[in-house]
Order: sequence, then structure tokens, then C-alpha cells
Amino acid sequence: MKTIDDATPEEWNELRKTGWTSKQGVKEPLDDADNEHPRFAEAAMVSQYDAISNPAHYNTGSLECIEAIEAMLTPDEYIGYLRGNALKYMWRFRYKDKPIEDLRKARWYEERLIKYMLENASVK
Repeated sequence: MKTIDDATPEEWNELRKTGWTSKQGVKEPLDDADNEHPRFAEAAMVSQYDAISNPAHYNTGSLECIEAIEAMLTPDEYIGYLRGNALKYMWRFRYKDKPIEDLRKARWYEERLIKYMLENASVK
């Protein structure tokens, strides 16, 4: 018996064009609605995208992801998080398509760490 994991790319493409068959053998039409959500459509992402300081995919609510992470971690954990992310981007920048962008991301995390340390002088 063939499973979904056994489907070839060609079969997936055909399915995409023609719809799928239900257990009762009835051909279901594809949903041909536009799948471009206004906030996540390519044009919207490009117009508001700043991959370093303000990536759109991190700002979908009223609280930025890194602020939530800071709130849930202890000071030492948060420092480790910032250090780890800076190291991650420094470590792999030479092996990715956008090395300068990764270096800037590393610097962004380092700057955030410096700011955090200055604002929280009691944290060592």
C-alpha cells in the first residue's frame, strides 16, 4: 500500500493541479483561493523587511520575540542566550550565502548584550 511518504515530486505536482481523491473516490477540487496572507505576502515582507534589526517574522504581535525570551530567563540565562546567538552567527558566517548579514546579526546580539550589561550593572 502506497503512503503519503511514497509520493514522488511528480505525483505531488499532479495532485496540486488536479485536486485529491477522498476515501469515497470523489475528486475534491483544489482550493484556488489566493494563499498570500496580506501580512506575510512576499511584497509585504520585502517592503518591511530588515533582516538584522527588525526582521518581520519576529514582530507579529505586540511583544517582540527577544523581549519575551528575556522576560522568561534569569539574567545569567539571558546573557548566555545573547552570547550563544552572537557566537552562532560568528561561527557559521563563512558557510552561508550572506556572510555580511550574519556578521551584522552577531554584532546586533553583542550590542544587545553590552546594553543589557550597562543597564543591569549588578549583573556580573
